[in-house]
Amino acid sequence: MSRRNKYLLVACKFFIMAMFKVSLGMASEKPFETFDPKKNRNWSFFTDGVMGGVSRGKAFFGKSGTDNFVRLEGKVSTANNGGFIQIRHSLEKYLNNDVKGISLKVRGNGEKYYVFVRTTSTLLPWQFYNASFKTSKNWRVIKINFDTFQPSSSFLRKTIKSSTIKSIGIVAYGRDHEAKVDISEIYFFK
Repeated sequence: MSRRNKYLLVACKFFIMAMFKVSLGMASEKPFETFDPKKNRNWSFFTDGVMGGVSRGKAFFGKSGTDNFVRLEGKVSTANNGGFIQIRHSLEKYLNNDVKGISLKVRGNGEKYYVFVRTTSTLLPWQFYNASFKTSKNWRVIKINFDTFQPSSSFLRKTIKSSTIKSIGIVAYGRDHEAKVDISEIYFFK
């Protein structure tokens, strides 16, 4: 075999392996939610009113171009020991241990929002793990590794085990502000 053919063969092998790796990488993301109107929408909306707060808001489903989404909007107030509005989805089954994080396609009003994760060890209503993300007026994909989530209490494990996750929440939290955030896709990645 000529030297040129050997290089061509090596290049082809490299190209095939690279393509296979890309395909595996894309397949490692597990779709959790695309807000397809034909599927069950098992999201709950609630505010700090459950504990005496005065924040108000709403969540609704919409469509923008080809993107289905859920919008969380309202006025977050820290008055009366409050400070959040939230949408939450309970997982129907636990994730595999090899899931490393969550990916969201989001847009919003430029404010900071949070992903709250509850696990089998978050027994009290005020226990959760959280990570923040910023929004902009254009859609963008953000990826958050579970090892960057912070526990709300020193009584919780320092890091999340993905196989213990019970629910995912999108939250406007912790300060007085107008909230408006759209989420069109949620994936778990390995």
